[in-house]
Amino acid sequence: MAPAEPDEASDLHCRLDELLEARSMTLTRLAELVGVSVVNLSVLKNDRARAIRFSTLQAICDALDCEVGDLLVVRRGAAQGSPTT
Repeated sequence: MAPAEPDEASDLHCRLDELLEARSMTLTRLAELVGVSVVNLSVLKNDRARAIRFSTLQAICDALDCEVGDLLVVRRGAAQGSPTT
């Protein structure tokens, strides 16, 4: 399977906004806890990230007390305009 091209839409969605809101936490505070810049977290939050290190993913999940599946979800057919799951 070939890697995705940079301009291809991804069906992967980051639920960082929702998790932060549910925990009354700011992106700035998460950045402090995780040791990642606010800019990098913003890129992830806005579904513009093209890659993430496992160590960063683990640190985010630890800070938010969640599982990877809570943070990242697949939206089937999102690129084609069909409803999300």
